[in-house]
Amino acid sequence: MKSWDAIIIGGGIIGLSLAISLRKQGLRVLIVERGEPGREASHAAAGMLAGSGLEIPPALRPLAEESARLYPEFVHELEDESGIKVDLRDQGTILISHEGKFPEKAEPLSLSQMQSLEPQLKTASDGRGRPSPHGQIGAAFLNERSVDPRALTAAAIKAAKHSGVDISSGTEVKKVSVEDGRVAAVETDKTSYAAPMVVNCAGAWAGCIGPERFPVKPIKGQMLAVVAGPGLKHIIRSEKVYLVPRSDGRIVIGSTLEDAGYDKRVEADAIEKLFQAATDLVPGLTASRQHEAWAGLRPGTADELPILGETSTAGYFVASGHYRDGILLAPITARVMTETILGKPCAQDLTAFSPSRFKS
Repeated sequence: MKSWDAIIIGGGIIGLSLAISLRKQGLRVLIVERGEPGREASHAAAGMLAGSGLEIPPALRPLAEESARLYPEFVHELEDESGIKVDLRDQGTILISHEGKFPEKAEPLSLSQMQSLEPQLKTASDGRGRPSPHGQIGAAFLNERSVDPRALTAAAIKAAKHSGVDISSGTEVKKVSVEDGRVAAVETDKTSYAAPMVVNCAGAWAGCIGPERFPVKPIKGQMLAVVAGPGLKHIIRSEKVYLVPRSDGRIVIGSTLEDAGYDKRVEADAIEKLFQAATDLVPGLTASRQHEAWAGLRPGTADELPILGETSTAGYFVASGHYRDGILLAPITARVMTETILGKPCAQDLTAFSPSRFKS
C-alpha cells in the first residue's frame, strides 16, 4: 500500500505551493482536494500582489512584503517546471483615494503624471494641479505586481505533478484521525489515507474538519471581467473598485465583500454596481463586453490574519485563513510552513498567526 510522509488537505494555491516545497525536501506528499484543484478561492482571485497596501494588517506586512519580493523567483520556478506561461505583470498600481490616504511607499501623482501614465483614466483638476478623478482628491503610484491566478494555479498543478506530488481530487476530507495524541490519517467520504503529518490548507472549509475547529469562515466576493475596452497598463484601485488588466486584453473588476456563508451565486445588481464604479473611473469601459462574472469564497478570520503553524495535536498543522491575500502569500507560506513542519529555524516571526491564539 502506498504511503506518504505528509498529506495536505486542499488543492488551492496555498496547498499546491506547500506540496511542491515539501517535495523538494524529499517528502512524499499527497494532496486531497474536495473538488477540482485550484478551482475555489485561487480561481476567483484578482491577483494583486499588494504587499505594502493599507488593507494589509500591520502584523501581516513583513510576511506580505517578503512574499511579494519572492514572487518573480516563485513564478520562474513554476513556469520552468510546468512549461506554462504565468502572466506576472510589473507595471504598478495607480491608487485613487477620497481621503488622500496612501501607503508610505506610494509616490504622489500630479494631474499631468497621472494622464501620462494612464490616459484612459478620467481626471479633473482640484484647482491645484493635483488629480481629482470624479471628485476624488488624491492619487499615487505604488510599485507592485499582479499575476493571473488561473495561470498560476494551472502551472502549480502541473509542477506539483511533475515533481511527484500525488493528488486525489473529488474527495472531501471529513476528519483527521488521531492515535495516541498524534495524527494518523485523514478520513474522506470514500476512503482513508495514512500519514504521520497532515496540513489543513482547506481555505474557507478549514474550520469544518475535525478534530480541531479553526474559526475560518467564507467571505464571498463577486467579480467580473470585460474585454474589448480601453487598454489599461496599470492596476487602478479606489475605495469602491479595482481594475486589474491582463496581458490578453481582459480587465478584471472587483470586488464585493459579503458574509453570506457558502453561497456562490452571482447577483446581477452587484455586478452592475461594480461595472458602474469602474466606468466612473474609466469611461471607455462602457463600450466593453462582459466576458465573465463569478463569485469566490475567501477564507476569513476574526482578526483578518492567516492561521499558520502546528496545532495542539502532534503532527497536525494548519495554513489557512489568508482572506484576500492567498495568492500574494503563497510563496512565503510555503517557505515558513516547510520550515515549521521540518522543525527548522524560521526567519519570520509567526507568533501573531499561531493557531493557539483562538483558544480561550
